Amino acid sequence: MIFFFFSLYLVAVGLGGHKPCIQAFGADQFDGRNPVECIAKSSFFNWWIFGVFSVTIVTQSVLSYIQDNLNWGLGFGIPCIGMILGLLLFLLGTRTYRYSVKGHERGPFMRIGQVFIAAAKNWLATPSSIATEDLAGGTLQQQDSQHFKFLNKALLAQDDSKGNGRQCTIDDFEEAKAVLRLFPIGATCLAYAIVYAIVYAQSSTFFTKQGFTMDRSIGSGFDIPAASLQAFIGLSIVLIIPIYDRIFVPIARTLTRKPSGITMLQRIGTGMFLSGISMVIAALVEMKRLKTAQEHSLVDVPNATLPMKVWWLLPQYILFGITDVFTVVGLQEFFYDQVPTELRSVGLALCHCIFGVGSFLSSFLISGIEKATGGDGQHSWFNNNVNRAHLDYYYWVLAGLSAVGLSLYLYFARSYIYNRGRAL
Repeated sequence: MIFFFFSLYLVAVGLGGHKPCIQAFGADQFDGRNPVECIAKSSFFNWWIFGVFSVTIVTQSVLSYIQDNLNWGLGFGIPCIGMILGLLLFLLGTRTYRYSVKGHERGPFMRIGQVFIAAAKNWLATPSSIATEDLAGGTLQQQDSQHFKFLNKALLAQDDSKGNGRQCTIDDFEEAKAVLRLFPIGATCLAYAIVYAIVYAQSSTFFTKQGFTMDRSIGSGFDIPAASLQAFIGLSIVLIIPIYDRIFVPIARTLTRKPSGITMLQRIGTGMFLSGISMVIAALVEMKRLKTAQEHSLVDVPNATLPMKVWWLLPQYILFGITDVFTVVGLQEFFYDQVPTELRSVGLALCHCIFGVGSFLSSFLISGIEKATGGDGQHSWFNNNVNRAHLDYYYWVLAGLSAVGLSLYLYFARSYIYNRGRAL
């Protein structure tokens, strides 16, 4: 057992180092200064997640069958062999990859840290005298100087005069502000991440329980497994991405004149909005399911099949898959593009951290609701008898949480200044 859990921790460590780095390395193969490759880079993130979910759908189906009907060792061995083959294939292309040539300059963390140190040392300086020459010379944008004003003091020299005594450069200053600008966007996306984590974590519990009570028959004598509906999230992603990349983006590009059709923040916001809509639909469907159980006096018969087709659950699965195409891919591209060049892998790691933190917060949310609604002999929202539960209330809470997160997101997104003058 110890060996098994140690293996799981090794997998977690490997994924932590692999997931953000390989995606950033793939995007680095495109030259951002070339307009054609710049457009291709934006498509790269779409086709990346397309490939991930395409393979996931196939492997989950095949490996689930192998593990259940043949052998668990073989079920784990096949992915292991696949990873080894993938590594060998990756190494074969070593001579063809593009690499960034680094000089002997300071590291990004050192440069950014030095900006904060310089700002702290010049804390008592007169704000009105800061960055005046840079604004007049056009090296520092007026709108950029109005955000995080406390960092403007980093542009002063030790002797309160401009010149060689300055402790950091304009580039260092802009890098520090670029990193700070990411945090409000990331924090407001936590509401979406919580809903995201709950949908994926609970798709094998709450959603499956709902589907188990509904009519799952197809034709005569065949019932689809309730858990199989989970596949529609990945399937919708695989189907929507080509439509988004080949139809939606060209049309939007014609209207907006932007290489990626819409900006990254617009894409993220669209997905967050659709996430809230999916929770509203989930709540309405659950209300109808509970009403059907009451009308047919099946509330206290949890194993009974309600006269309501399981396909009523399909829209919420499909819609949440569509939100992934917008928000998840948008966040990946945003955190890759808007961090300093040398921190792109760190940026993608931060993107994954949003969903990791969202998973933890979703657990606390579920525990809190369970404790609040299950006391004094009352039926909990998560009652084992799903006909006595109130998952509809729970989905309304998630819809409200999505609305609050979207409102905060829009507030910060409106004032966001894109790094490197880009708004792709």
